[in-house]
Amino acid sequence: MRILQVCSRVPFPPHDGGAIAMYDVAAGLARQGHAVTVLAINTPKHFQAADVLAHLPGVRLVTVPVDTRLSPVKALKNLLVGTMPYNVERFVSPAVADRLTGLLRDEQFDVVQMEGTFVAWYVDVVRRVAPTVPVVLRAHNLEYTIWQMLAARELNPLKRFYLAHLAKGLKKFEEHYLGRFDAVAAITEPDQRRLRALGCPEPVVFVPAGVDMSRFRPDAARQARPRTLFMIGSLNWLPNLEGLDWFLREVWPAVHGKMPDLELHLAGKDTPARIQQLGLKNVFVHGFVESAAAFMQQYELMLVPLLSGGGMRIKIIEGMALGKCVISTGLGSEGIFVRNGHDIILCDEPSEWVSRIESYYRGGLGHAAIGQEAARTIARLYDNRRVVESFLDLYRIVSRRVQSA
Repeated sequence: MRILQVCSRVPFPPHDGGAIAMYDVAAGLARQGHAVTVLAINTPKHFQAADVLAHLPGVRLVTVPVDTRLSPVKALKNLLVGTMPYNVERFVSPAVADRLTGLLRDEQFDVVQMEGTFVAWYVDVVRRVAPTVPVVLRAHNLEYTIWQMLAARELNPLKRFYLAHLAKGLKKFEEHYLGRFDAVAAITEPDQRRLRALGCPEPVVFVPAGVDMSRFRPDAARQARPRTLFMIGSLNWLPNLEGLDWFLREVWPAVHGKMPDLELHLAGKDTPARIQQLGLKNVFVHGFVESAAAFMQQYELMLVPLLSGGGMRIKIIEGMALGKCVISTGLGSEGIFVRNGHDIILCDEPSEWVSRIESYYRGGLGHAAIGQEAARTIARLYDNRRVVESFLDLYRIVSRRVQSA
């Protein structure tokens, strides 16, 4: 098949959840002999050279530079007279529309896959230029729900107003645009239900994010240091930063008071200066790490204190693939097929977090056995090869439906 994948950023390097999900599907499709053209907005934040995917035979990268940087002036103008949420408006570009138009006119594609809400606007370009080509949306998140959660917990009234405004605009946009696709692939089953409730026509299917098992095989030579906790995740994503702040405020003081030799290691891209300069005893801030797998294998217990968000936490399935015992909030594990106490530990209240961490510290949590079950769960359900097969099945279904219409 000839697949055109439209991305809101260049999906490389595969260091954060969004990039990993896009990169692994493109790579997996190409490995199975399909031709993949990746049309990516080349943003200042994630700017990459045009040849960064040259190591993937069968994948061609086409980039269009777009200045998506946040601008207070543009944000204010959008607040006053904008017709779509500022989060989306930043990714709407005549240059991208022109490049997409040229690709569709000059070449033949069997399916177009758009990666997430921020490029959903371009479905109208495909409909206008190539109305017989099926268009699939991969919904990484239902974006408006994330901003609703952030607004609900924001104490600053002005920030709360603005976050609620963004959430309202995103909901209106997603209601308007997500129903225009021939199919929608939700990354979690809860998001699948939300997308159906939003009015998306069938097929709305569940296709999880996967793990390239070749990147996340445990290395027997690496032994984790005992009595160590770790968190890893991009700290330019507000829900990750919110969760870290909550843990440091509500959980860590009690943990450190009871277990003063326990270490907490933090890693993440774009770590804010205030986190880098915490100066808390036994809290080690590593910032960006080149290899998530190498970092994870140095420490024992993985923490995911997420309070807001949607979609799937890919870092959880990566940690599980490496045999890590994960302690997460219920929301953090949403959409991942896990069982509390079997292949993951779930808790929400600060006192529960302190209790579970103390149990680990005293040797009563059984973290090694839970980690082994976690690795088995990921190998059984989340191998990226299964994900690619699910997309190919979906492409065949929508192609037959479009052809018979």
